[in-house]
Amino acid sequence: MRPALVWFRSDLRLADNPALIAAAREGRQIGALFVWDEDSPGIRPLGGAARWWLAHSLRALAADLGRFDIPLILRRGPAAKIVTEVAEETGSDLVAFNARSGAAEAEVDRTVASALEQAGCTARRFNGALLHAPGTVHTAAGGLPRTFSAFRRAAQKLEPPRQPKPIPAGLLGIDTPPKGDLLETWGLEPVAPDWASGIRAAWQCGEAAAQARLAAFLDDGLNGYAEGRDSPAAARVSRLSPHLRWGEISPHQVLASARHAAQTGSVSHADADKFEAELYWREFAHHVLAAEPDLAQRNLQTAFDAFPWRECIGELKVWRAGRTGYPLVDAGMRELWQTGWMHNRVRMVVGSFLAKHLLIPWQEGESWFWDTLVDADPASNPCSWQWVAGTGVDAAPYFRIFNPVLQGEKFDPDGTYVRAFVPELAKLPAPFIHRPWTADAATLARAGVRLGITYPKPIIAHDAARDRALRAFAHIKSGAGRLPEVAPVS
Repeated sequence: MRPALVWFRSDLRLADNPALIAAAREGRQIGALFVWDEDSPGIRPLGGAARWWLAHSLRALAADLGRFDIPLILRRGPAAKIVTEVAEETGSDLVAFNARSGAAEAEVDRTVASALEQAGCTARRFNGALLHAPGTVHTAAGGLPRTFSAFRRAAQKLEPPRQPKPIPAGLLGIDTPPKGDLLETWGLEPVAPDWASGIRAAWQCGEAAAQARLAAFLDDGLNGYAEGRDSPAAARVSRLSPHLRWGEISPHQVLASARHAAQTGSVSHADADKFEAELYWREFAHHVLAAEPDLAQRNLQTAFDAFPWRECIGELKVWRAGRTGYPLVDAGMRELWQTGWMHNRVRMVVGSFLAKHLLIPWQEGESWFWDTLVDADPASNPCSWQWVAGTGVDAAPYFRIFNPVLQGEKFDPDGTYVRAFVPELAKLPAPFIHRPWTADAATLARAGVRLGITYPKPIIAHDAARDRALRAFAHIKSGAGRLPEVAPVS
């Protein structure tokens, strides 16, 4: 029996990996390959935080494969060329890999399969990243449901997602593996400056870390999830998103574990169902990406092509730096920069602030998140940005404009989250932590806060920004002229 080659991509795990399971059947020896491909047409280059995660996840995968004497071969270049070369070098007559949902990635799959077939090698592609393969969840007319609720209802009518499978028994590595690149030569991690210290402190990468994260969430996070998930200071979210993004854990493993916890009574069905809905939002985003390949560039609601977006690099820089003068917004942006992650409730608030308070195109925010998030997912990131900007499928109505002060007071009432990431406000009393500009001079002095010096004044007044956003929304229909600028709060 000739060897089989497993081409790892966004599935950096051994358990519940359909491609690995298929390759290991019949006692085949296994070759393992990862190709860093930024050369194939249309492939979106990874952002900085994602590159950092990839480096650490590959090290973890190499160690896990090493337990079975399977070296991980690293190569850089166009996938069709590299995969075919390594298949020939390993003597493999089967290459197994798991699909990705982007159009460019699907075209790479077709190109690789064609090149392998011409070389006399069989290519087999599997669905290892989603609960349901794109195209299988559809309306009665055969199209993609355009709202999340309709998508989930349609998905629930299908055959239930498969049960997760363990690591295949009897894994064997090929006898003489070809040489690969040294990971360090790829330059995935920052050196000068090394901006990743906060990310290193916040995360552990790899399959074992993903399983540990899931276990901790089931033990101490899923209980109370439905109520507590909106509090950014509470430990009531799974933080599994980067592990899912890189396939260190499969959605089938996560879903089965959450359902089992509910069935055994260790968590409530309400909490498990709410968490399951979040897994299905990820699923929905990937199905949307498969149907709308330019999800990260184009307004899915084309009426917004006429929206009077503002080009304002100064305000964009202030938003990126967490210096807007709104504590919840600033805490979120600083959490993102320090840890490579941001709580989901805060993501909605900062996204709304950029697109609606500042009228800056949502694509600018999506691009920044793509560069700074460790869980920068090609589907969830743009789909969520289009949701909050009001431009996508099943989007929040544009006139729903988050008030960052009220959001902070509701979901971070004691200011615990703000104090953690905006330390210059840490001594402010709770009634002022989300609106420091309303504090009297004595209160500010006692807290060591000098507005406009140690902490900025709001870049724009909420009421004025909301009024401008609503007038801009009306502009789509009325074709009104240039909108006046709104002055910052003095």
